[in-house]
Amino acid sequence: MCGIVAYVGRQNAMPILVEGLRRLEYRGYDSAGIAVHRAGGLAVFKAKGKVREMEARLPARLKGTVGIGHTRWATHGEPSDENAHPHTDSSERIAVVHNGIIENAGALRAKLEADGTEFTSETDTELLAHLIAAEKGDSLIDNVRSVLRRVSGAYGVAVLDGDHPEEIVVARNGSPVVIGIADKAFFAASDVAALVRHTQQVVYLDDGEIARLTKDGYEVTTLDAVPSEKTPSTIELDDMEFDKADFAHFMLKEIHEQPDAVARTLRGRLEPRFSTARLGGLNIEAKDLLRFKRIKMLGCGSAYIAGVLGAKMIERLARIPCDAEPAAEFRYRNPIIEQDTLYFAVSQSGETFDTLAAVEEVQRKGGTVLGIINSVGSTIARTCKGGVYLHAGPEVAVVSTKTFLCTLTVFALIGLYLGRMKDVSPAEGKRLLTALEALPEQMQQVLDREDEFAEVGRKYAHYDHAYFIGRNEGFAVAMEGALKLKEVSYIHAEAYPASELKHGPLALVTAQTPTIAIVPNDDLVEKNMATIEEIKARQGPVLAIAQGELPVEVEDLIVVPETHELLAPVLMLLPLQLIAYHAALARECDVDQPRNLAKSVTVE
Repeated sequence: MCGIVAYVGRQNAMPILVEGLRRLEYRGYDSAGIAVHRAGGLAVFKAKGKVREMEARLPARLKGTVGIGHTRWATHGEPSDENAHPHTDSSERIAVVHNGIIENAGALRAKLEADGTEFTSETDTELLAHLIAAEKGDSLIDNVRSVLRRVSGAYGVAVLDGDHPEEIVVARNGSPVVIGIADKAFFAASDVAALVRHTQQVVYLDDGEIARLTKDGYEVTTLDAVPSEKTPSTIELDDMEFDKADFAHFMLKEIHEQPDAVARTLRGRLEPRFSTARLGGLNIEAKDLLRFKRIKMLGCGSAYIAGVLGAKMIERLARIPCDAEPAAEFRYRNPIIEQDTLYFAVSQSGETFDTLAAVEEVQRKGGTVLGIINSVGSTIARTCKGGVYLHAGPEVAVVSTKTFLCTLTVFALIGLYLGRMKDVSPAEGKRLLTALEALPEQMQQVLDREDEFAEVGRKYAHYDHAYFIGRNEGFAVAMEGALKLKEVSYIHAEAYPASELKHGPLALVTAQTPTIAIVPNDDLVEKNMATIEEIKARQGPVLAIAQGELPVEVEDLIVVPETHELLAPVLMLLPLQLIAYHAALARECDVDQPRNLAKSVTVE
């Protein structure tokens, strides 16, 4: 993985490919490259590092109207010029870019090497180029189809053939590929972000499908050569949403977009007449929802943590047992799928491989799974029976900010919807609705204090370790705060339940290990105060995120507004996001593209 872009049309392909790769930089990557058809064959240019490093190697004039490009996030082989995509066969007739992992690459490579093939990289992708070049079929699509039948694993691929200069072949299995349709031009990409400047009309490939693109059209078939009927859909994204505007980084821009993003998530979903929520996208009748006796959240990374918080919200409101589990762990433990359990798949991109596999496992065993997704038309969204779109808008920074808080907002709506069907009174429902309506403005009030949080971020930037603690919902907030800090600033950060601190982690507390304590105004304030006193007794600096003044003195105190107790995590996370951002700036880290990370994880 990470990003694919392809073009066939009448314009010069090189600037289109380079611009498309820049649009995919947010996904995280370690090298970049392009291949273009030109007179005499293929021209391939690639380099370790950013797109600009690759672009510096391009000739001033590189004419060609057909090409493919790639930004790579290393899976097989370290980041290097040799391991960068595109990869070619020995004669440089075939060029391939590939997202995913070929699981039987070792056996296929060993056979090729035994037959005398010499490899120039450590990647699994290069063997695809050699295998396609060795095929003797009548067409490029037949040759690619034949090879893909022999490989196992996940892939999204785009292929050029120097002997077929007017076409591109693309295919997918577990890794997204979308075709863009324009006037006498066609595009392919792993993400619509690479396409929105050129077209709003797209076709999504499904697993096991392969397509041939020329400047005159496209055709989609299965790997068994059965035609696939595809209906183009319209993507509702504005090209300007992928611009930083006046902000230094996409992460900062997206933090400040959160009040508007949450307002969009709420729009049209509040039903004041009955003090409930309106969620038509679930595609399940209210009477059918009542048959579910348990709810489980599935996700990875921040999506999993959002599920942890969502489970607590729903359990409190609907009085239904509810928990969360990392999707990758769930799918590999041969889970028992009960017919009276409702599953929610949480994913910002809608393409997270482990979460998609968990969805398919639930469905394979007859379970019901709904999606909580930001990307309309994504694979998980199309696979699920129904669900709720976040409408947070594009999130370009690798770390999740606005999609996380919009997910929490959706879970509050789901909890209210289910709760009003059960035990939540109209008065309690109205109290939560009122708090939801006020939430965007309260969020803006917190964000207006950025200078305060920036000072705290700079203050804590010189530490190498930090610990986050909280109880119940506060612990889930601590988990997300720790994840944000480690992702962007590379400070080692761990979260613990405050009640567990004395059962081991307290041994790590020193004057050089600050603790960030999450202290909502709930029934456990006194318990949290006791834990803070234990930390202070070991000379540990304490930063508290609270909803009012505390009865004990701490090194730093950040107070956020009062709100409904289930929405407190939304407001308490805003300072943590900005503290992480400014700590990262102070440590001169790459905020939008942290090392070793990718935005959309489409491999295991």
